[in-house]
Amino acid sequence: MVAAVKGAKRSAAKPRAKTAGSATASGGGRGAAARPGYKPAKLGPAHGVGLPPKIALSIACAAVVLALVGALATEHRGQAVAAQMRGATDNALARLGLKIANVSVQGATTLAQPAILAAAGVKPGDPIMGLDLKAVQTRVEAVSWVKSARVVRLLPDAVVLVVTQRPILAVWQHGGQTQVIDNDGKPIPGADPSSFTELPLVVGEGANDNAAAILTLVGARPQLMQRLDALVRVDDRRWDLRMKDGSLIELPAVAEDSALIQLDQLDQKSRILDLGFARIDLRDPELVDVRPKDAAPPGQSVAGGA
Repeated sequence: MVAAVKGAKRSAAKPRAKTAGSATASGGGRGAAARPGYKPAKLGPAHGVGLPPKIALSIACAAVVLALVGALATEHRGQAVAAQMRGATDNALARLGLKIANVSVQGATTLAQPAILAAAGVKPGDPIMGLDLKAVQTRVEAVSWVKSARVVRLLPDAVVLVVTQRPILAVWQHGGQTQVIDNDGKPIPGADPSSFTELPLVVGEGANDNAAAILTLVGARPQLMQRLDALVRVDDRRWDLRMKDGSLIELPAVAEDSALIQLDQLDQKSRILDLGFARIDLRDPELVDVRPKDAAPPGQSVAGGA
């Protein structure tokens, strides 16, 4: 009896040991989860980059599709397929809100902006991702007002045309025509001279190419500049300064700056610009010939500009 009971106890103990072992194995996960100091990781809020997640995902998918199509497009047919895919993708993105709503110009005057916007050819409602920035830049730089340009795409809906405008120097009159010229003497087509009455007037053949240098010298003398009506190029060699009161200042073919210094000295001594004159001939550095108003033709000579 004792042996039977002991055998029964051993046979009963085996399932309990197995059950206990099983419990330990299955409970190991619960034990690990309950380890002190352990906390399940939590996902923080998603941080955007300026676009809604739906749109950002669409852009990423579109980029992958275009990359695959571009890799396969080794022939003209493949290129046509790629173009169609790009167009479809751009339109799909536009429906998601990626379309042009605002086009602005920076760095250009109000007179130049209409021509720049027309040349850019960018319209509100167009897909912004399909915009060819290089092509727009080329069209804008072809505008006569523009020296250089840069096109900036600002997602989700803005395009900025950043322009460096050609500096406007003067109005050039020659051969019966009047044109606005830049610092290099090049005419600016489309610029209406009547809108630039504050600019100095240069007259004659070659006046455009030589205007920048003489205007720098004359512009440094405000009292002379405010009385100036026009700068006349004579035989494409030298300048005559025609004043608003009809008087004339004749400059030499070279060393115009020295001649104007002589004029400064004469004006300091006799206030000739305030008193008026018919003509001042500065072509001879050794002899300044001044003809007062209503004077006899020989005029008055002043040696050495004294």
